[in-house]
Amino acid sequence: MKKTSIKNNKINIALLVCLVGFPQLSETIYTPSLTEISQVFNISLNTSQMTLSIYFLAFAFGVVFWGIGSDYFGRRKAMNFGILIYIVGSVLCFLSSSIFLLFIGRFIQAFGASTGSVTTQTILRDSYTGTERHQMFAKISAVLAFSPALGPLIGGVITQFYGFRIVFFVLVVMGMVLLYFSLKNLPETRAYHQTNLNLLNIFKIAKEMILDFHTITFGLLIGLFNGIIFSYYSEAPGIFIDKFHFTQSQYGFMGCLVASATMIGAWLSSKSLKRENAILTIRKGVFISFISTLFLMVTMFIPLSHTNELLAYILGVFFLLVGIGISLPNCLSLALVNFSKTVGTSGAILSLGYYLIVSLCTFIIGMMHTGSLLVFPVFCSIILIIALSFIYFLKNNDMNS
Repeated sequence: MKKTSIKNNKINIALLVCLVGFPQLSETIYTPSLTEISQVFNISLNTSQMTLSIYFLAFAFGVVFWGIGSDYFGRRKAMNFGILIYIVGSVLCFLSSSIFLLFIGRFIQAFGASTGSVTTQTILRDSYTGTERHQMFAKISAVLAFSPALGPLIGGVITQFYGFRIVFFVLVVMGMVLLYFSLKNLPETRAYHQTNLNLLNIFKIAKEMILDFHTITFGLLIGLFNGIIFSYYSEAPGIFIDKFHFTQSQYGFMGCLVASATMIGAWLSSKSLKRENAILTIRKGVFISFISTLFLMVTMFIPLSHTNELLAYILGVFFLLVGIGISLPNCLSLALVNFSKTVGTSGAILSLGYYLIVSLCTFIIGMMHTGSLLVFPVFCSIILIIALSFIYFLKNNDMNS
């Protein structure tokens, strides 16, 4: 059989950005609807927030399935079947008549959507190496910043004027459009040596990854950094709607804060890689984020007017997310350098680990929630101290990655 040459397959970067971004947009687009969902189904807000935990739980299982599947039956099939399942889940969410059906719909939706994360990253790792791969992840991350940011913006406007069900209708249409362009334009990038896997090999790969400090470190960092981002989305409605009295649509525009901060961070990361290695760039980003959390905590103890308190909080969150934007793409790029021959399966195992960390982070921030502005920066400072500890113990050979 003739071996496919990845070099001959033109990778449509715009399509990859859409495919890797739609899972995050799907997670955040309905966060402005949580209050309405609790009212419609006559449940507590805490119960409606469980749809976030269910989404990430299903996502964690999904990345394992599609990551391993992409090594068995190819990147194209893994992507297209996943999007089809996502559409089914979105339809069920749209038609749900009870919170139980909404839970099921969100689980199916997230399971399908997870292919956009793990399979797209696998395609990038198939197609690029070295510094070019680092820079590609940074560029993808810069544009990708819009996906979670667009979610609250679109969802806030739709919910305020049309109700939460139309949000899920929009996701159905989006899924259909993505499936069409994926079927039409997405090339197969899998190398044939990646098909010879069985269950024993999968467990062997998992064991090797667990014993590899490099992989464990970057997997943990990816989980913690994403945990901060999605914990922000969990806390932000309470902060800006309850504390600062934003409307749903006004809160939606706060997504631009995340977008601009993450884009600037990814741009700074790309520039930094021209002068220093990826590990030093990661350290720089974490340091910026940590200083920002200290700033947020200090401002809580300074008497400020309502307007100044809002501006200070926005400024602190902005630079916190700039630091995450600097660090995260490099962690994604470096995580699987020791497992390039089984990148689909190892990527799935890695994603399972860090999405479980994200689920844990969002659960913890929910348990910590008191309505105080101090909760989020305290939570982030603890996370960043853990991250700095692991970065400090990286081996010297990682400094030359």
